[in-house]
Amino acid sequence: MKFIVLFLGLLVRPQAVSLTRRFESEKVFRVVPQNETQVNFLKVLASDVQLDFWHPDSVHHIVIGTEVDFQVSLHLANYVLMKLEQNELQYEVLFHNLQEQIEKQFDGGNYFRKMHSYTKYNDWEKIVAWTERIARNNPKMVSRIEMGKTSEGRPMYLLKVGKVTGQKKVIFMECGIHAREWISPAFCQWFVKQATHTYGEDKVMTKLLDSMNFYVLPVFNVDGYVWTWTNNRFWRKNRSNNSNSDCIGTDLNRNFKAAWSTVGASDKPCNEIYCGTSPESEPETKELANFIRDHLDVIKGYISFHSYSQLLMFPYGYTYKLAPNHDELNKVAKGAVDALATVYGTNYTYGPIAETIYLSSGSSLDWASRRGH
Repeated sequence: MKFIVLFLGLLVRPQAVSLTRRFESEKVFRVVPQNETQVNFLKVLASDVQLDFWHPDSVHHIVIGTEVDFQVSLHLANYVLMKLEQNELQYEVLFHNLQEQIEKQFDGGNYFRKMHSYTKYNDWEKIVAWTERIARNNPKMVSRIEMGKTSEGRPMYLLKVGKVTGQKKVIFMECGIHAREWISPAFCQWFVKQATHTYGEDKVMTKLLDSMNFYVLPVFNVDGYVWTWTNNRFWRKNRSNNSNSDCIGTDLNRNFKAAWSTVGASDKPCNEIYCGTSPESEPETKELANFIRDHLDVIKGYISFHSYSQLLMFPYGYTYKLAPNHDELNKVAKGAVDALATVYGTNYTYGPIAETIYLSSGSSLDWASRRGH
């Protein structure tokens, strides 16, 4: 299953922060194309001016009747407004000054807050210290593993959470494959905190941790995550160099060997959904894939957390063909969505990735669903 968490789900408070790339007065528009003419207009507009698509993540995924959110720089905003009105495309301005929203999320970063927090976003250094501390403080429940190194040489830390020993069932939880989706790593940190704090008190959590282990990868795309804190808040890819191109980075969620580079991916390094030169060409992807292959005998489930929608999805993404265990996945997803609605009143959409949002190849979820082969 792939569980996508609401993007603005954490409490934040305003502070100032300094980034190389700033977004003063940049706007985010939302439109819903009503016909093929309007879909084609948006595609032409994206080819004429630089639009940063938030949802869907590429111009190729725009379809009739689906919300399209995109970011526009200050000097292009009036032109885009004019073109939208000329083409009778109704719009909503979600953010009038994007920099103001960014400063709320940072909470001062390194400059104002020294301690790790579960209710505010944490930079990479705080997360590293947290992984060491929570393992040290809970030696019978949490252990820290260095899974490998990123393209820039940073450690990829994995937390093993649970009370059982030996060859038991394991669920792998992956957070932060896309650098700018901060709520995803924040959720993984929150989950580990809940596991350690409620064991022995909450019956469901106690039963889970007594019967299985969880491998929790708090930040998959470490280099990209660091870049979002220091240079560009909306960076998506990793930070590897691309030969024969000045453009940096590969979309790690297009770099797995699952119908790699067939649909919903790009072979152009400057594209946000660039799939890399080959499956597992990126160190981060290779390290995770090797770890999964080495633990296939115990890993029984894989969950990838993303942001900016209320969706709970499962394979496949690269084809409309249903997975062999579709009925089971659909039943589990429906149960989870119904539980969320009952407890919190939130309404999630569920279903196969390709049908629920769009076709995409090379994702970690599709690869994991094929048991890493």
